[in-house]
Formats: sequence, structure tokens, C-alpha cells
Amino acid sequence: MIAPRRFLPSISALLSFEAVVRLGTATAAAQELNLTQSAVSRQIKTLEEQLGVTLMIRQGRRLTPTQAGLDYVTQVRDILNRLAQASVSARTNPTGGTLNLAILPAFGMHWLAPRLRDFARDHPEVTVNLSTRLRPFTFAGSRFDAAIHFGHEDWPGVRYLPLLPETVVAVCAPDLLPAPLEDARDVRHLPLLHLETRPRGWARWLSSLGVTDEPPGGMMFDQFSTMAQAAIHGLGVALLPTFFARPYLRDGQLVLAASPTTQSIGNYYLVWPDDRDETAALASFRSWLAQQAEPATAG
Repeated sequence: MIAPRRFLPSISALLSFEAVVRLGTATAAAQELNLTQSAVSRQIKTLEEQLGVTLMIRQGRRLTPTQAGLDYVTQVRDILNRLAQASVSARTNPTGGTLNLAILPAFGMHWLAPRLRDFARDHPEVTVNLSTRLRPFTFAGSRFDAAIHFGHEDWPGVRYLPLLPETVVAVCAPDLLPAPLEDARDVRHLPLLHLETRPRGWARWLSSLGVTDEPPGGMMFDQFSTMAQAAIHGLGVALLPTFFARPYLRDGQLVLAASPTTQSIGNYYLVWPDDRDETAALASFRSWLAQQAEPATAG
């Protein structure tokens, strides 16, 4: 049910209010919106009267938002962005929808992307747009409908679909180690490559083999892709997710340094905001993704 009209300000009033908060003056907002200064001022006054709340305070030539105004503009921007996205989607894809998905680079490239062709075949009415984000963010005010998250269920304000745990394997260049070590614990005598987001990765891997000594330090990387390239060029042994390492092992660019695998520090999830109604595009993608994840979680 849509709220009563008295609680629904006009788009013009919301645009004027948002522009003044962002730009600081009615004059600047009027120039951006191609209105007169008096028209912008009237829009804000009408909005305040409709809400019964003071949103702006004049300080010299500048208009400064009150705390209520700051709280309100955050939600207004989110609503305006979502309305614009819905309008673009309706225009470009009238029979389906668009899903804007934030992905993690390694997972998106090596696990999700190879499977997306099947989704596109089964759901031609849905357009999936992918953008990289390395860390959790606030969905409010962003253009994203969902995201891929790694770690634990610690992203506030979202719902979770578990996808798969991260299982890692030790790999290196063929020139560094032509065959896997007979004793995997000897890997600590080789140069080890480390990932910033998995600082205890080698300690966990070796601990599963009964090694309690602290592993030696080594080169540090911020992404799996750059660490894999360093391993390919013989700079050391890398711990890579099995889904990420598989194509490099298949092509012979990397070989197993040791055969044991162990689970990393967390799991991969699809997350989406819990304060929004689920769109048809997200529902279709979530259902499909759950089916893709079943073999991994079962194994």
C-alpha cells in the first residue's frame, strides 16, 4: 500500500532540497536545476511545511541543513537514485529488470563469471551489471542491489545466501618446484607469498598439518590476481582458493607445491539489503545462484 499523499513530497521539492544540501546555496542549486532562486526557496519552504520539520537554517548566504535535514537527505538521495535506476531499467528492459551486483575480483572472475552465461540463457529478461568492491559498504545511497561478501555474517542490514567456503591450496611455478613436496610441512622452507586480507593464511594451513611454529614472512599482496602472477614468475609459493587456482593448474602455469587443502577464514555469501522489497531480477538471480552453490556446499 502506498502512503497517503500528504506524506509524499513532489520530486521537484526533493530535488531542490537535495541540491541545496549538497551545494550549500539556493543560487547554486537553482543554476544546476535550471530554476530561479526564489523557486528553489519556495520548494524547500513547501517541503518543510508539508513535513512540519525545519530542514534548513540560513547562515548568511548559505543554507545549512539541520540534523533532521541531514537525516532526511540521506534517505531522499537513496530514493531518488533508486527511482532513476527503476526508470532506466523500465526504458531499456521493459520486460525484465537490471541487477547491479558488487563483486569481489577473484570470486567474480573465476567462479561467478564462467557461470553467468547459463543465467543469461535462462533469464534473458534480466541484465546483470558487475562492479568491483573489496569491502562492505552502505547500500543506502549506492546503486547496488546486492553484493558478494567474503568472511562471516557481519555485514549489518543485509540478508545472506551462503554460497561456498573458501578452500585453499599451495601452488608455485614449475621451475620452483617440479613436483609436490612429499612432506607438505617442508613448504615453510620455501619463500611464501602472503595476502593482506588473509594474514594468518599460512599459519592456518600449516597448523592443519601439525606445525605450530610461526611461518616465515614474505612478499605481501592485496589481491589474489597479483599474488598468482608473482607465483607464476617464480617468486614463491601462494595459497590460492581452489576455484581460483584451477585454471592456472590446468594450463601448467602453476603446479601443486603440496597436495593438502584447508578451509580459509570464512565463506562467500550473496548479500542484499533487508530494508528493500526484493525485485524480480534479484529473486531470479538469487534462486539461480543458490542452485549453483549447492554442489560446492554439499562437497
